[in-house]
Amino acid sequence: MDKDSLEINCKVHGQSDSSVVCGHLVNNTGVALGFIENSSIPSDFQSWCYACEFVFSQEQDITDDFKAFNQMTMVCEQCYKSIKQHHDIDIPRS
Repeated sequence: MDKDSLEINCKVHGQSDSSVVCGHLVNNTGVALGFIENSSIPSDFQSWCYACEFVFSQEQDITDDFKAFNQMTMVCEQCYKSIKQHHDIDIPRS
């Protein structure tokens, strides 16, 4: 199944399919914030940080309060992959 993609003109990577991340992942280039992918479709790149996951679990839905906290931002797929690499936290399992 193909996703209906929207294209974005990235200042770094040029024309590309768009992806969606929370604003925290885009604006924080320091410490990793965690990376939760929230689409079961492999080609549908959507994610948010651990803090957004916590707020989502408290709200139990994508409410107006969640949207305000999340600060959804569109990025190109190449930027998405870089953001994922930076913010993904490998948690050791026992």
